[in-house]
Amino acid sequence: MSLFRRTLAPARVPPCFTRLLVLGACILAISAPLSAAERSRIQVNDYLIDADLTPKTHHLTAKAKVKFTALDNISTAVFELNNALRVTRVTNEAGKTMPTERVTQDYTIRVSLPEGLSKAQSQTLTFDYEGVLDKADDSPVEGLKLASIGPDTTYLLYPARWFPMVGLKIYFKPNHKDLARSYAETAAKELAFFSSIYGPISTANMSIVELPDDTVPAAWTPQLAGITSKAISDKVNYRLLANTLAHQWWGASVSPAAKDDFWITEGAARDSEVRYVQDAAGEAGFEEACKDMAVGALAYDNIPLSGVAKLDPFSPEFQSLVTDKGGMIFHMLRWQLGDANYDRTMKSLAQQYAGKSVSTDQFRELSEQNAGQKLGAFFTQWLDGTGAPEFKNKYTTYRLGNNKGFRIVGQINQDLDLFRMPLEVRVDTDGKSEMKRIDVVGTESTYSVETFGKPRRIILDPNNWVLKNSPDLRVRVAILRGQQLVAQGDLAEALKEYQKALDANHNSSLAHYRVAEVFFLQKNYQSAANAYREALSGDGEPKWTEVWSHIQLGKIFDITDQRERATNEYRQALQTNDNTQGALDEARRYLNQPYKREREAVG
Repeated sequence: MSLFRRTLAPARVPPCFTRLLVLGACILAISAPLSAAERSRIQVNDYLIDADLTPKTHHLTAKAKVKFTALDNISTAVFELNNALRVTRVTNEAGKTMPTERVTQDYTIRVSLPEGLSKAQSQTLTFDYEGVLDKADDSPVEGLKLASIGPDTTYLLYPARWFPMVGLKIYFKPNHKDLARSYAETAAKELAFFSSIYGPISTANMSIVELPDDTVPAAWTPQLAGITSKAISDKVNYRLLANTLAHQWWGASVSPAAKDDFWITEGAARDSEVRYVQDAAGEAGFEEACKDMAVGALAYDNIPLSGVAKLDPFSPEFQSLVTDKGGMIFHMLRWQLGDANYDRTMKSLAQQYAGKSVSTDQFRELSEQNAGQKLGAFFTQWLDGTGAPEFKNKYTTYRLGNNKGFRIVGQINQDLDLFRMPLEVRVDTDGKSEMKRIDVVGTESTYSVETFGKPRRIILDPNNWVLKNSPDLRVRVAILRGQQLVAQGDLAEALKEYQKALDANHNSSLAHYRVAEVFFLQKNYQSAANAYREALSGDGEPKWTEVWSHIQLGKIFDITDQRERATNEYRQALQTNDNTQGALDEARRYLNQPYKREREAVG
């Protein structure tokens, strides 16, 4: 079946989406070499891809024309290609067949260049290839299915351009079709918000597509945003949608020059998401979103962001660093420059590098031009350094004569000798709060604030503009790392991380809840029940731990044939009136019909 002759119903994936996404999983990057050393030797400038699909047999036949430039003198060019795909021929501009070698161990195709290629010299190769894409067995990322061609649903993840679509369209499956309007309305608001800051994207056409649950949570490409089925609910997942749509600017238009520069596009998209939260949900939502970003940034704070090229792009370490620490760098840059200079910088980045790649040095120079100040120390601190400061505040309050109020003289201590950042100090008084911006330089910095009302509380960085350590964040970091280990199947190490969280705050409901989840997975139901009870008697943060602890206790009682106790827990869950992730629907389901543990697969 020719790709361009394929017709699908709106509830299915549109043909343009099919073309787009096949090539991301399949070629995952025919446009990028494999290792850091090899990747530094060539740079892909352009590519043109054409593909035919046969959904009935899950088959793809494709031709990719790739133009690249040598960054050094080379005799071989190396490209990644899914092992499920077989290259039938590689030719140069003159139509001459080039010698190739398939190396399945690292998913590469190595193309010999008999005449060699000098530094800065370009060449175009045409790859003819075909294969079957249906399973995760040959995926470049072990265990993760990034491509599937089938009669009902086809997804092929790859940020490439294809023929234009018309308007904002939603392609959801039948069970989610009633939610299409609310997602379209949210997407329109988010696109308008980002356009007001960065300037319009190159096309007004956009499609929102539902992805199956057996692939990545979200995907993006020019003119398209894909989100997984489980993320689609009555309450629009506007943060995930905002992040995915922000990639129209950061990734689809502006791209990173190298793996070391991924933090620019991923971090800019994360910061864009957080900025939209601020606009849509106010300062309370903004504060929580900033904390989420800080937790991810601190999860692997012993690795400098400038060293991510050595990491697997699908590893938790790489994702946390480029997305969350990258996002925090943009967030802190906004604070350092002020909104006007920062917005000017981001708009310049979006416009000057549209359709181009950008390096870290180029972004720093652009930021300095728009801000009118040198930022070398800022970028060195957050890209090359590790860790984050933990601020401590010592102060003395003096009463001023003649009823003029009070003066606070204080000193901020932190443990990073080279640290330098502006920091807010807020003084809450009996009357009006006072805010002062000070420069924290080195391990000790003094400040002085005068207030009319009597000081009651002094808060450092009350609006969370600076990446910093704190007891609360350490708890959340340990929980995040534990969750990542659970996702990898390492339950024993996950429990160790959760115990670190409990050592820091034994009253953490979230930490107890996560411990209970592990015990539940291990079928250690008594220990799981104990931990869910601890979650219920803890600090109650976040609020959803209450409703879900009751539901999980109900499941345990159903498993152990204590139906009366189970229904009591489900009723208590309903009384919370908290429907986070469909909790109330779940409680009603098991109130009507007992929960039954899924049988383990045999064989």
